[in-house]
Amino acid sequence: MKVAYITKYALTFGIYSTKGEVSGDTFIQKARESGEFDQYFHGNEWHLSKEEALAHAEEMRIRKLKSLDNQIKKISRLKFEVK
Repeated sequence: MKVAYITKYALTFGIYSTKGEVSGDTFIQKARESGEFDQYFHGNEWHLSKEEALAHAEEMRIRKLKSLDNQIKKISRLKFEVK
C-alpha cells in the first residue's frame, strides 16, 4: 500500500492523505468499512508527495480566483432595463 495526497476536493474539503494502490495513472482507495465503496482518483487528482499536492492545489486556487474574477466583471457589466 502507498500513501497518496488527494487534491480532487482541495477547494472544498482540502487536501487529505490516504492509503491505497497505484494502477497506471489511477490511485485506488479501498473501502475501509462495510457499506463504503472503493474510490478511484485519476491523473492529477492525486500525488505521491506532499509538495506536489500543495503545488497543484495552489494552481487550482489561482484558476478558481481567475474564474471568479471573470464572473464578477461579467456581472458588473450587466445593465437592467424594464421593457
